[in-house]
Amino acid sequence: MLFSEILGQAHIKKHLVYSADHGRIPHAQLFIGPEGSGTLPLAIAYAQYILCANNDGENNTGNSSCNMKFNNLSHPDLHFAFPVAGTNKVKQHPVSNHFLEEWRTFVKEQPYGNLFDWYQLLGIENKQGQIGVDEAQDIVKSLSLKAYEGGYKVMIIWMADKMNIAASNKLLKLIEEPPHKTLFLLIAEDEEQIIQTIKSRCQILHFPPLAEQDIVTALEHRGIEINEAVRIAHQANGNFNKAIDLVNKDSEDLVFERWFIAWVRSAFKAKGNKKVIHDLINWSEEVAKTGRETQKKFLNYCLDVFRQALLLNYKADELVYMEMTNDGFKLEKFAPFVHGNNIMEISKEIQDAAYHIERNGNAKIIFTDLSIKLTRLLHKK
Repeated sequence: MLFSEILGQAHIKKHLVYSADHGRIPHAQLFIGPEGSGTLPLAIAYAQYILCANNDGENNTGNSSCNMKFNNLSHPDLHFAFPVAGTNKVKQHPVSNHFLEEWRTFVKEQPYGNLFDWYQLLGIENKQGQIGVDEAQDIVKSLSLKAYEGGYKVMIIWMADKMNIAASNKLLKLIEEPPHKTLFLLIAEDEEQIIQTIKSRCQILHFPPLAEQDIVTALEHRGIEINEAVRIAHQANGNFNKAIDLVNKDSEDLVFERWFIAWVRSAFKAKGNKKVIHDLINWSEEVAKTGRETQKKFLNYCLDVFRQALLLNYKADELVYMEMTNDGFKLEKFAPFVHGNNIMEISKEIQDAAYHIERNGNAKIIFTDLSIKLTRLLHKK
């Protein structure tokens, strides 16, 4: 993967190339960045730069056969770990090595893809994947062997924030004192979910969201007309994965928007109208039928809508990027109902619901409870 193919992040590319060129490669690094910011493709490009002895800041100057192996993600000294769950193909003790074929397809087709995209590819969007202790044992085993080509061994752990406590503790010693010429690249979106003892052993690099112009340029290269590219880039808010979904009209946000509008309309009507409570219960049942990852993603979408409405209400229009596709629902008309007296409570209730969903609570009860609370909060003066 060429550095020039990766959008933006020029200062981080420069830092990584400089560290490799001068032999100052920290043995454990943690890449923290929001969805669609390019943490995974940049980690792969960095691993290629090191393993293939590339120079001059690009991945086409060193060992050509090594670079070809990277194009297929088949280099024997490049290892991956990522969240998985049981499937029809692997029913017990699922680990990353069982899904390498699907992983290569995912990275090739969606290098900026998110966890939900990965679960959809595996067909496990109804489950919650994790990096468990079986995975940690596999990592320890694979890194205890000598490097196939005699140089570095690189372990890229994607979505390290999904690593459970048992796996984290098992890897602690290895990350602190790895074998000679072993490099850990951990990638995460939520820094708070990684235990402190892991973070303290890593050099941390924070990736900002992509600049709007970088997304516009990339979309133009894909044949998108400039005005449309600018509109999509603004709506993507620094997330190239979302920009691609918007281009393909394949964003799950379209379904979430329909759910959200039905939800808040019923919540508005429900005050003083007991019959509408049945609509909220039916709505809760519909959402509860989907997978837990879908439910968590929907709740995050709801948080975004409420934040955008709050910004509109307080005249911070330049910070508003969200556009509703439903002509019958205008964010500007909804905004006055989201204000300083209810936004903190609304945010807390949505985050609490996400917390309970993640811990396998009864989804129908959680969403019904959240809906009833919303009827009160939206009418708060």
